[in-house]
Amino acid sequence: MTWIPQGPALLFAPADRPERFTKAAQRSDMVILDLEDGCRRENRPQARENVRTSTLDPMRTIVRINPPGTPDFAPDIEAVAQSPFRQVMLPKAEDLSIFHSAPAEIHDWQIIALIETPLGVLNAREVASHPQVVALFWGAEDLTAALGGTSSRYGVDEHPVDGGGVSGHPGGYREVPRLTRALVLLHSAAAGKVALDAIHADTADVDGARAEAVDAAASGFAATVSIHPGLVPAIREAYQPTDEQKIWAQKVADGAARNTGAFAVDGQMIDAPLRRQAEVILARAGGDHT
Repeated sequence: MTWIPQGPALLFAPADRPERFTKAAQRSDMVILDLEDGCRRENRPQARENVRTSTLDPMRTIVRINPPGTPDFAPDIEAVAQSPFRQVMLPKAEDLSIFHSAPAEIHDWQIIALIETPLGVLNAREVASHPQVVALFWGAEDLTAALGGTSSRYGVDEHPVDGGGVSGHPGGYREVPRLTRALVLLHSAAAGKVALDAIHADTADVDGARAEAVDAAASGFAATVSIHPGLVPAIREAYQPTDEQKIWAQKVADGAARNTGAFAVDGQMIDAPLRRQAEVILARAGGDHT
């Protein structure tokens, strides 16, 4: 069975701030306990203990560990293995062969692979096909830094020909992050996995976050990740189908129940791809994320 997130809005919570765990879980569909960037380096030993002893719902909790090759990787692995959690986000995912020799107790982990390095982008197909990988996520800032760049997005004084990136919103992604976003979505789908869209780093830019989430939902992403709870309502709203979409999708579902081939709805010919789109709309409409 394909892994899908518990809703469209995932939220990071620093693993060294256990007082935030419950609130983050209450204000999102899934919480990501962050042992990496969101956690102070000197606090990581205590943060691992926070993960071990957390009573959050394992079905709605993901733990982001530190990348392979770092000193924190092995102790993070040990801490998660001793915790109730089995959904793990692996940053800077490039080659998952390291898990072949890992302890047996982690072979049932569901891995969300974070594509955020040049090699990770180029290896996205192999990463997505790994049997323990259930989803791909991507990050623009680490990727831009690894490329030697200084900004993942167009500035307000820049005027790209296409209008500024995702959804045409000013401050949209530059070309390589946009390509990476598309490749993550394509390789996820090709491997039968889901894709999670990147954070909107400007937490005060609710309109921009909403525009990107609207595009993510329409493009096929299963959820969008946030670093601030204030963006969760906009993300949920973006993934919720409009009344017009729900009416159309229900008409398609009703027609599909009576027809095995193509048929018309309001003058539009409906075939298998449009049936699938209608199924996605109805599935999203059926979720209660308010």
